[in-house]
Amino acid sequence: MKRAALFISAAAVLLCAAAFPAVSAGGDIKDIDRSGRVDGFDVVYARRTGSELLCDIADFTLGKPVSGKNTGKYDSEYTIDESCILEPKGTVHTGDGTFYGGGYVGGCAMLDPVSADYWIVAMNLADYNDAQLAGAYIEVTGELGTINMLVTDLLPEGKKGDLDLYVDAFPLIAPPEKGRVPVSWRIIPLDSAENAPVCYKYKEGTTQYWCGVQVRNHRYPITRLEYLDSSGNYVELPRRSYNYFESMDMGKGPFTFRITDIYGQVIIDHDIPLSYDDTEIIQGHVQFPE
Repeated sequence: MKRAALFISAAAVLLCAAAFPAVSAGGDIKDIDRSGRVDGFDVVYARRTGSELLCDIADFTLGKPVSGKNTGKYDSEYTIDESCILEPKGTVHTGDGTFYGGGYVGGCAMLDPVSADYWIVAMNLADYNDAQLAGAYIEVTGELGTINMLVTDLLPEGKKGDLDLYVDAFPLIAPPEKGRVPVSWRIIPLDSAENAPVCYKYKEGTTQYWCGVQVRNHRYPITRLEYLDSSGNYVELPRRSYNYFESMDMGKGPFTFRITDIYGQVIIDHDIPLSYDDTEIIQGHVQFPE
């Protein structure tokens, strides 16, 4: 929900966002993370605990493409990479919340132009993790209520868990005269990704000899971006702290990209053109599952 306060108690949020229940070997773990579906994370949990997966999706296999019926509206080659899983879906973080007046223009995540429809927030260095949570959509809860916010900037002096909220958003979660308050937050699916695919933006100065590319409108934060080279191998692109993936030898395109999110979900997007226009947003063809 964009820029709308949902006035519910923090206790209720913590209860609803509970991560993994205890599961004994052979137990029913059909939907461990309570997401309403059996997905890759349930499969990973089953493997790690030695539990039996009572799965509705007969052809779900780690590391191998599965049918498009499991990916939602946008068909895709969809796999799970266990090595990229940052945390369980719904993990609740805690820290201090403060407020400031920046982030819509010139934020460290370089997401300009940021829509005024969104409340924005700066994140501490530890959780931001060299842009891994750039563009993350998070649910933030304080003593007065809960709002959804887009991560667009950095809070360099903050400790792990801390957030710096946009000045107009802070009063929705806590009295502004307090200045610094306890908050909890968790990553949620980006609402604009529900009915639209991922998209791409190329950095100023991009040519066929040097390329900076940013993934946008991803349902969950991105961990890895790879492109398919002329030999048929996927090559990982280094990510910069300013939220662009860069390469010296991608060529002139069009490209096939393989994208992995923080839950290990992998999608493949074909026929993405190269653009020298750093204001152009190029629409892809796939989206991460819920």
